[in-house]
Amino acid sequence: MSQIDFLAIGDIVTEPFIRLKEAEILDRDSDSPKLAMRWGDKIPYDHFELLAAVGNASNAAVSAARLGLSSALRAYVGADSYGTQCLEVLAGEKVSTEFMVTEQGKHTNYHYVLWYENDRTILVKHEDFSYTVPTLTQSPKWIYLSSLADNTLPYHLAISDLLKQHPDTRLAFQPGTFQMSLGVEALKELYAMSHLFVVNKDEARRILKIETKDIKELLTALHGLGPKLVVITDNTDGAYASDGTQMWHVPMYPDDRAAFERTGAGDAFASTLTSALALGKTFEEALLWAPINSMAVVQEVGARKGLLTRADLEAHLVSAPPSYKLETL
Repeated sequence: MSQIDFLAIGDIVTEPFIRLKEAEILDRDSDSPKLAMRWGDKIPYDHFELLAAVGNASNAAVSAARLGLSSALRAYVGADSYGTQCLEVLAGEKVSTEFMVTEQGKHTNYHYVLWYENDRTILVKHEDFSYTVPTLTQSPKWIYLSSLADNTLPYHLAISDLLKQHPDTRLAFQPGTFQMSLGVEALKELYAMSHLFVVNKDEARRILKIETKDIKELLTALHGLGPKLVVITDNTDGAYASDGTQMWHVPMYPDDRAAFERTGAGDAFASTLTSALALGKTFEEALLWAPINSMAVVQEVGARKGLLTRADLEAHLVSAPPSYKLETL
């Protein structure tokens, strides 16, 4: 095992992005808008793009690699052509596949992305993989844990044990839907061991089971679960962060272009924030890095294509207007 700066753990998936032509958004301004199409009909679509080796953890591993870190991914694929393609994409992105597992008799995760206007709805189905933790002969600088299937509670407990065996490794936790549905009690050790915890505003309220929309209250409550650094993203309102003693707001990186397709903005933010910390940046510096990659990702289809190199990201930072700065809450 070579020294790893950034080890992402989560599921990997192949996704066709299907560009819809005829659909409607119902209850657009509500907390739960609906995508509607004619039932029992043949509905034409514009085109599709097939993207391999995506998913929260895979996106994060690629993000870290492009920013210059030694990056690896622990995920499972089936012994099929999609699995082979996923491994090839990772290798092409300079993400180590030494911890990847190809499981015989299984299918690589395959989701369908319905892309309408600048957002997407994803039809998901997770394969029932065996899920065991990797053997680590050296401690990674960071483990980045994100979305996993709904049969993986034992795997999460094993990841907690793995972190206990490597106390110098820092944990970044960007929970997915199943991890949030498990509840705080089931994953209390992972919350407590998290050095960095990143969610959006609605996810924070869901995890905490509280109605408040007050950012300071949400940040404080999440800190109470154990994470040292907490970040709550809030769509076009930017993001809010706390180190337990101080709170900040960071705006979106200014861009006159409208978002083309929003998949992966959250992954780009969280993984770039983690990568900046792994590169030795302060929390405040890292908070200014993260929105830049989110801005770049939403100008391309999918969560990987728009991810920036470190040189490109730093160039955007240098050319940022004076208004792009942290504000203390």
